[in-house]
Amino acid sequence: MGKTNWNRVFLGGLLAGVVIIVLGFAAYAIYLEKLWTPAMEALGLSSQMSVGLYIFAVVISLIVGILAIWLYSAIRPRYGAGVKTALIAGIAFWVLSGLLTYISYGVMGMFPTNLLVIDGLTGLVILVVATLVGAWVYKEQE
Repeated sequence: MGKTNWNRVFLGGLLAGVVIIVLGFAAYAIYLEKLWTPAMEALGLSSQMSVGLYIFAVVISLIVGILAIWLYSAIRPRYGAGVKTALIAGIAFWVLSGLLTYISYGVMGMFPTNLLVIDGLTGLVILVVATLVGAWVYKEQE
C-alpha cells in the first residue's frame, strides 16, 4: 500500500474543481436559474450573482474538488483503484456536503421541495462526474 500522493490529490482535485465549475455554471444557466430566481425573490433576495459571488463559487468549487479527490485517495486502499471507488467517494462526499444541507433547507421550509430535489440531484451528478475525472489523475506514491 502506497502513501498518499499529495501532488496528485491537488492536481486531480483542481481538475475535479474545474469540472464542477463548468458543469455547475452550465446547469445554472440552462435550467437552475429559472428555478432559483422566484425562490430567492420570495425571500426578498436578489438572484443576480455579483462578481464576488462568482469568485467565491469558483474558489469553493476548487476546494470541493480537492476534498473529493482527497476522500477518493483515502478510501482507495480499502476499496481499490477505479470507477467504483470514485463513485463511492463522490456519492459519500455529496451526502456529507450537499444532502444534509438540502434536508436542512427542506425542514426549515426555506425553499420549495422540487427546487431542492432538482438542485440536489444536479449537484450529485456534477460531483460524481467531477470525482470520476479527478480520480482518473490520481496515482499513489510507491
